[in-house]
Amino acid sequence: MLTALAIRDVVLIEALDLDFGAGLGVLTGETGAGKSILLDALGLALGARGDSALVRQGAAQAVVIASFDPPADDGPIAALFDENGIDLDRGEPLLIRRIVKADGGSRAFVNDQPASAGLLRALGGLLVEIHGQHDDRGLLSPAGHRALLDSFGRIDTRPATDAWTAWRAAEAALATARAEQDSAARDREWLEHAVAELTRLAPEPGEEATLADRRADMQRGEKIAVDLQVIADLLDGSDGGLAKLRQAARILERVADEHDTLAEALAAIDRAINDAALTQDKIDAAADALAFDPAQLEADETRLFELRAVARKHRVQPDDLAALAEELAAKLERIEGGAGSIAKLTATAKAAAAGYDAAAAALSAARVEAAERLDAAVKRELAPLKLDAARFRTVVAPLGAEGWSGAGKDRVEFEISTNPGAPFAPLIKIASGGELSRFILALKVSLAEAGSAATMIFDEIDRGVGGAVASAIGERLARLAQTTQLLVVTHSPQVAARGSHHLLIAKSHDGTVTRTDVRTLSEGERREEIARMLSGAEITDEARAQAVRLLEAA
Repeated sequence: MLTALAIRDVVLIEALDLDFGAGLGVLTGETGAGKSILLDALGLALGARGDSALVRQGAAQAVVIASFDPPADDGPIAALFDENGIDLDRGEPLLIRRIVKADGGSRAFVNDQPASAGLLRALGGLLVEIHGQHDDRGLLSPAGHRALLDSFGRIDTRPATDAWTAWRAAEAALATARAEQDSAARDREWLEHAVAELTRLAPEPGEEATLADRRADMQRGEKIAVDLQVIADLLDGSDGGLAKLRQAARILERVADEHDTLAEALAAIDRAINDAALTQDKIDAAADALAFDPAQLEADETRLFELRAVARKHRVQPDDLAALAEELAAKLERIEGGAGSIAKLTATAKAAAAGYDAAAAALSAARVEAAERLDAAVKRELAPLKLDAARFRTVVAPLGAEGWSGAGKDRVEFEISTNPGAPFAPLIKIASGGELSRFILALKVSLAEAGSAATMIFDEIDRGVGGAVASAIGERLARLAQTTQLLVVTHSPQVAARGSHHLLIAKSHDGTVTRTDVRTLSEGERREEIARMLSGAEITDEARAQAVRLLEAA
């Protein structure tokens, strides 16, 4: 609900601070007093185009601040805030601030956070409905008629939505399977060859590294095997170094007693024999460790090169060949068993389509029944509003398949015929300004329980009518205001008397500057204003008495 409006330097308004309450608020004033300026200012806060012509002459900028009740934590406003990255101050009023500079620049803020004009328009659509001769987009746009009818008829659209979702998911799964099979079938010959090749190769994860390490070890052994054999030949054999050392030791044993140094020489040569024997043992052990089978080396190299070649062909790493083999085998299996799978998916999609058809048919039937009730409700409202010759109908018609959705298969549109025998047509095409506003009121009253923005504004809905019709308009506005905040710009005393609070818009001159001011009237001031509306420039006692009667009746 709109709780306050602060306006600075907008056209003829220098500074204005207004508070609004629940129920029916009426705005009156003489023609030309500036009622449209007030609506233009509110329109700025709701995302209207920021025209520099709205800036008061001599001012640098115009500022409008609109305050609304705190929005619900889980409502559409909260969702809009979340979508646009705006923080929602829990339990705090919603503040919209719009600034328009004299040079044409414009800025907007929501809860003091920068916002686009687009966000303001989306937010304004959730907060306020403006109904007048030039701003009836909500009810005149067929795009919203289906939702209004569903809300009026308390129609549960969830079964159709769920059925639609299930059908779309089934169709998507079927389309994916068909596309996959078509694609795979085109590659079947290649796929069979690839699976056969990988099956024969039987690659294992980690196999490449194992083969590469073993090959490197065998290549090192091959490289030093010749050197080790040369060393072995030099140490061992009848002419080897170890044999000659032993022969020298035997000779020294015979003469070692002849001199002390010979005994030392014998001990040294014994140590040399032992060290040479140990050396030979170590070399033999190394040779055994590095021994390799040339046939095994060739086999490992062949296997390694084949793994790498196949991996390059499939553009994967050798360690990924095993997984690729499983993937391609599964794909080939799907081709071979694809017909059965597609048959199952086709049956599922067919059943889902039937489910959606049934849910959409039930939804259509509910809408037709709700349309009949809505037409009857609107019809009851037309005669008191001097529209007794008019007819209203709610058209529920089938959409083409391209228009089907989770909301069903129906197109819903409100149509009227203003004269007997005249064809039905959309509201905006055949209703005059005054008729249009009254049709809007009749619809709004009939749709009162269908929900709407928390604040509604009717701009001169009573234009061109008076007497009993004006009274009927006032009575319906008051009834509508029981469930929503209603602001009405009016020239009708019968409507003004119905207000729960009354704002007077007046223009003043100080000789050089013209200003528009707005103030809330007391009970006594209300009587005088309504009397003025009844009698004109000169307020008579009879007009005051009639004003009292209107207020008492209201």
